[in-house]
Amino acid sequence: MIKKIISTLGLGTLLALPIDASELYKNFEGYHTPNRELSQFSAMVVDQNKVVAVGNFKTLSARFPDAKIIDLNGKTLLPGLIDGHGHVTGLGLNLQRISLRDVASENDSVTKVIEFAKNNPELSWIRGRGWNQELWPTKAFPTKKSLDEKIANKPVWLRRIDGHAGWANSKALALAGITRDSVSPPGGEIIKDSAGEPTGVLIDNAMDLLEAKIPSSSLGEVKNAISLASAHLASIGITSVHDAGVGGQVYQALGEMAKSKELPIRIYGMLSVTANDYPAMLKQGIINTADDQLVIRSVKISADGALGSRGAAMIEPYSDDKENTGLLLHSPESLKTNMKRAIDAGFQVNVHAIGDKANHLALNYFEEFNKDKNSRKLRHRIEHAQVVKTSDLPRFKTLDVLPSMQPTHATSDMNMAENRVGHARIKGAYAWRTLLDDGVRVVSGSDFPIEYANPFYGLHAAVTRQNRQNQPPLGWLSHESMTLSQALNSFTLDAAYGAHQEDALGTLEPGKWADFIVIDKNIFKAPMSQIWQPKVLGTWVGGKKVYSAAKK
Repeated sequence: MIKKIISTLGLGTLLALPIDASELYKNFEGYHTPNRELSQFSAMVVDQNKVVAVGNFKTLSARFPDAKIIDLNGKTLLPGLIDGHGHVTGLGLNLQRISLRDVASENDSVTKVIEFAKNNPELSWIRGRGWNQELWPTKAFPTKKSLDEKIANKPVWLRRIDGHAGWANSKALALAGITRDSVSPPGGEIIKDSAGEPTGVLIDNAMDLLEAKIPSSSLGEVKNAISLASAHLASIGITSVHDAGVGGQVYQALGEMAKSKELPIRIYGMLSVTANDYPAMLKQGIINTADDQLVIRSVKISADGALGSRGAAMIEPYSDDKENTGLLLHSPESLKTNMKRAIDAGFQVNVHAIGDKANHLALNYFEEFNKDKNSRKLRHRIEHAQVVKTSDLPRFKTLDVLPSMQPTHATSDMNMAENRVGHARIKGAYAWRTLLDDGVRVVSGSDFPIEYANPFYGLHAAVTRQNRQNQPPLGWLSHESMTLSQALNSFTLDAAYGAHQEDALGTLEPGKWADFIVIDKNIFKAPMSQIWQPKVLGTWVGGKKVYSAAKK
């Protein structure tokens, strides 16, 4: 066979290659973390969707003389990045709704809502997400009044950036039957003003009262949302995502899309314990397609709310709200029962826990369940592990519980986190390096669409403890920062470990799926301040190119 040199920047030819052809990629700077240690290589052979060998071009070209040669033109190659905690359908739906992320005030948010409503007259509900009162001059929750003054004839429902609070106008509240006489449900709060009137803000489980009145998306709309989100994730270098909270309709959509080969990236699904179809989904057992495109073997249970809305469950009251200890979304007994039910079914349990009380409860129950050795082998996780008692941090190692953490949460929360919990409790917060030094594997992710999904933002935050404006100058609680190799490992091999997939994903070792990305900047040679800046030139999943950057 005549060797054919193909540049990845000549995208059309590469995309036409059969995916089961033996290909030799050369002329790149490659990095991955076999054995959780950084290793470099400059050539790679892929055959039948998997990695056959990595090394240097001279050696590999002699071993594989008939392979098609693909020249990567000196760019940087990394394993496909894995987001250990995201919300795929939520992201896809958000791409079709109004975004209030980074809007500077309540009035500016209302202006965006009005503009969106005018441009989308066919919508029966105006929906969006992303507001964050901590970025506004008042730092106060918004009210229905500002929405009512501009849009009173259509229901408006806008989730806070963390998804644990929502802002409604009077029309939406009326449709939900929420009045001054409404009582807050367990695990939720209907915020009321001094006169006893609902302000329009609902916290955690109180949101269910309103969202039950919103027309459901069709199966086709859900599939479209998954496709939109997957395409976006592939474009920023994510080849696999742990989908944190899969309900019945999404479960059906993912199953059908996997069967018809419509999933361009890999999905590791966590069944939502609050979904109506949860018992039936759990009864179906573990799902693992032959090509590893869809794996469902875990359950997501939310123990508490979020720090920004003071819904995270704390042992002692909030430092900036002395009467408030947050919210447990399940009673301790219900939390324990739900955890045991999933474990008995052979599923990994992933508990959302942000406050120190929620984390303490989850660790206590994992300790109890670990008396059964099979439970320990399931690799249970705590999603977020955000504010943890310092005395509880070593328990992650002793209990073999994995912290699934989101580096950009720290840089997003640094303007308010210490105000919420005080100087003493902040010592156990966002404690990535402490956990790593204890020998714990940290699963990194973004929690999109709460945060931007771009994994390079997460790598940058993990290493610098700064936002993308390089603030604060020395990093926030910088002693908890990761090295770049640790951060890369947490978004690749250790994230794969958190899904029982370390033998198939996470590095580019022989025998693993050829999931990799090519980027335009070598983050290992660039200044730390630029780690967030790379652009993805191409993304491959199982040796098949699923994304190509537009040619300039």
